[in-house]
Amino acid sequence: MTKWVKKHALITFFVLALLISWSVEFPLIASKYGWLKTPVPMALHYLASFGPMLAALITTGLANGSEGLKELWGRITKWRVGWKWTAFSILSPLAFFIFGTVANFIITKEWPNLSQLGWVNYLPNLGLGALVLWVMTFGFGEEIGWRGFALPRLQKEHSALKATIILGFAWVLWHVPTFFYHETYVNMGPFLLVGMMIGIMLGGVMLTWLYNSTGGSVFMVALWHGLFDFFSATKANGAWVPPFISFCIIFLAIRILKVHKPETLSGSGKQCL
Repeated sequence: MTKWVKKHALITFFVLALLISWSVEFPLIASKYGWLKTPVPMALHYLASFGPMLAALITTGLANGSEGLKELWGRITKWRVGWKWTAFSILSPLAFFIFGTVANFIITKEWPNLSQLGWVNYLPNLGLGALVLWVMTFGFGEEIGWRGFALPRLQKEHSALKATIILGFAWVLWHVPTFFYHETYVNMGPFLLVGMMIGIMLGGVMLTWLYNSTGGSVFMVALWHGLFDFFSATKANGAWVPPFISFCIIFLAIRILKVHKPETLSGSGKQCL
């Protein structure tokens, strides 16, 4: 089994990531549509975020043992990447939020209610705890798998852009159950659904750029991902804030594609395993 997993590490990872996350989300779907007699707490939604992380740890342990886990841990905790990249990882999601907020005010003449920043779906007002929640779940929970495990292995055989596209399709597939129970996704029309898929792909370009540019820092991509979700998904947002935040990502991704070659998507080369 160990030999098979080592030879088919990416397949093993993707299958496990989907199975673990979907095993949490399918009961939520069943509960929402009344297929279960016993209600399932919708707050379990956040546990689904750990599917990619658990898949990465299991696959790494089986294929590479303690040395592989040690190497992965080194990238998870790699925070010394230079002040410019640290500043970008922390401040750019805030800058996108401010840009969206100002744009929303120009259009609607209304400022967001910042007291609602701590409100997240299915949970009470967590205050700054909401930021910790996003970083630890959909930040580290996802990125230890996507960028920590899958991306450097995909980049070994493919260009950074092709690796990002392959990973993007898996990332989109991973989100599919969410469209059957999460209000934000359920309410999306066909146009917004296609737009989200494009956004995931372009967001992947930006995260590949950040990962390669920081020498393979899972810490920085997870921090950025968590902060981005905190500001883009908060109930404090006005109607026009999320679209303008998405515009920032699209603009940045297009800029990266214009400046850097598809082979590396960065000025620092690919990070491969």
